[in-house]
Amino acid sequence: MPVPDRIAALTPEMTAWRRDFHAHPELGFEETRTAGLVAERLAAWGIEVHQGIGRTGVVGVLRGAMPGNRRIGLRADMDALPMPETSDVGHRSTYPGVMHACGHDGHTAMLLGAAKHLAQTRDFAGTVHFIFQPAEEGLTGALAMVEDGLFRRFPCDAVYGLHNLPQLPLGVVAIRPGTVLAAVDYFVIRLRGQSSHGAEPHRGIDPLPGATQLYAALQSLVSRRVDPHGTAVLSVAQFHAGTSDIVIPDTVEMRGTIRTLLPEMRTMMEGLFRQAVTGTAAAHGLAVELDYRRSYPPTINTPDEAALAARVAARVVGADAIRSDLPSLTAGEDFAYMLHEAPGAFVLLGQAGDAEGSAVPLHNGRYDFNDDLLPFGAACLVGIIHDELRDPAP
Repeated sequence: MPVPDRIAALTPEMTAWRRDFHAHPELGFEETRTAGLVAERLAAWGIEVHQGIGRTGVVGVLRGAMPGNRRIGLRADMDALPMPETSDVGHRSTYPGVMHACGHDGHTAMLLGAAKHLAQTRDFAGTVHFIFQPAEEGLTGALAMVEDGLFRRFPCDAVYGLHNLPQLPLGVVAIRPGTVLAAVDYFVIRLRGQSSHGAEPHRGIDPLPGATQLYAALQSLVSRRVDPHGTAVLSVAQFHAGTSDIVIPDTVEMRGTIRTLLPEMRTMMEGLFRQAVTGTAAAHGLAVELDYRRSYPPTINTPDEAALAARVAARVVGADAIRSDLPSLTAGEDFAYMLHEAPGAFVLLGQAGDAEGSAVPLHNGRYDFNDDLLPFGAACLVGIIHDELRDPAP
């Protein structure tokens, strides 16, 4: 796997950065230490730095040695998750209840490595925008940056992002045009009846029978209302009711998520979901409060940029290691908001290897980013810039 020598030589530095970020994880919109270190390093390499974009986001601007009008964005996410780390690696989190369980520490280190190499060489024509994004984990930090003028202040002819994938071996890269990751929607349902003594349920309106029937109805939406060739996931992840063994509660609360790959499927599922909730509540004489929130849209790669990223990755890991047939995943990514503003591609890098925690699923307390992936990710980012900004503009 031919990583350029100058990028491979950065591996010890990238590893040190990554492990430091891992030991000091920060939640979304709280990445002040991480953002400060990113800005400090970019500035030290002669890169123009802009801070506070989308609250805690950082953008570095680097112009090539050759004149050119094209501008390319490279993005990494910086935030961690609110969960305890259960591994015993030497660089484990020093902050209780917070850890980098999705590899954003590695993504940030890879982009820093690419930035340092490009700043040292500047062997491209045009401008690179290094986008270090906050709050990817459910808080729509990408949208915050977009709404704060990211692409107005730093226009991009194309934008690219990378993410590690523990279910693929180290050295395998998945890249495809079209939908890569799903749309993400969240819901909260509150069914309200009337509390009563557990010995006299007839004196109240018990919300639990209606809630259990609604749960069953929701589980049948995908199996009975969605085309088997389509893709949708509906998960009720929380079900709360009652505080006493002898009191029938007046309220049941259910929370969960819906994932879909196509805009039309997203609209259909929301309609079916609302119909099931209101219909079941009415049948049981219950009042209902429904909070349905559309979050990330689908992450959709544009064809030309996906093809370019695949060519670049093939030079790094070999053509046989490129997976263009990986099915779309039902996880979500707020990089989708950036792909709504500019063409681009989201590339998935296999990371399962010999390193401890590298094959553990994302969002698991034993997960750890594989440092062996760092030079390959940085090489892919540098290669994208060389292919995108290869020739001076006429």
